[in-house]
Amino acid sequence: MTIAVVLNGRSGSGAAEASVRRIRELCEEAGREARVELASGKGIAKAARSAVEAGCELLVGGGGDGTIGTIAAIAAEAGLPFGVLPLGTRNHFARDLGLPLDLDGAMQVILAGHRHTVDLGEVNGRVFINNSSLGVYPRLVRLREKLMKYGLAKWAAALWALLAVLRAHPFMGVRITADGEPMVRRTPFVFIGNNEYRMEGLSAARRESLSDGQLALYVMNASGRRNLLWLAWQILRGRTAELKELEVFRVAEAEIELRRSSTHVALDGELLTMRGALTYRVRPEALEVFAPAPEPDSEAGGTATGSRPGPQRTQQ
Repeated sequence: MTIAVVLNGRSGSGAAEASVRRIRELCEEAGREARVELASGKGIAKAARSAVEAGCELLVGGGGDGTIGTIAAIAAEAGLPFGVLPLGTRNHFARDLGLPLDLDGAMQVILAGHRHTVDLGEVNGRVFINNSSLGVYPRLVRLREKLMKYGLAKWAAALWALLAVLRAHPFMGVRITADGEPMVRRTPFVFIGNNEYRMEGLSAARRESLSDGQLALYVMNASGRRNLLWLAWQILRGRTAELKELEVFRVAEAEIELRRSSTHVALDGELLTMRGALTYRVRPEALEVFAPAPEPDSEAGGTATGSRPGPQRTQQ
């Protein structure tokens, strides 16, 4: 199969050219033909689409989660198997797939050829592989990026942005219709996961499954700024089971309406502006991705895809 690899030249340590050389070496050793291209910004999607139009049979994305999500959407649309090279900082999608986080290890998984189907999330037609969020987090990211343009270090910009967002009015009124059931909430944030996340301590960013066919909506019902900070501290301490303020809804589809005409939406760490109501859907098993082969004991029992019930509400 002809392999097309699109790498974000600005991701990770910046050793993009060395990564290109190493990918070509590994493919050549395996007797595989590979086309490797460096891109950045809007050029990433353009390069991926060009590879599809050129007739590649396997599409690989290399970079952080934003880059991976962009290329994964194109692979899913084209019906191509997708390979992940975790060259970013956090690499959440790769970790949840159980991939090695080094270039050689990730390429060996792709070349070994074992595939697994996973779900994708969607909001107003835009695909995400990990999560989307509204409220405090997008506002924080937007302000942090502005401050960094003035020369502040990333950590200093993030701290300043957090204090500024909390000092302003951090709450929003939302109307959520989850699988046909409406509710109104006043909340600092809504977090929508492509499948369910652990919401405890240092494991808060991990998912047990990527193929349960569900979105997980997390809504925080904080009553004020001090209460919001206290709730965040409890989550970091792993006390979510004791929090009545954190609601979780497991759904296949949800619509979120805000009072404002447009809102900032975070998708896999990337910031977008969207207008009108936000319609979230899950695309079950929409992406075929290369992943490590299952252990013999788990393979005997098949791949767990989870149940796909109607709306479920959990109040933590």
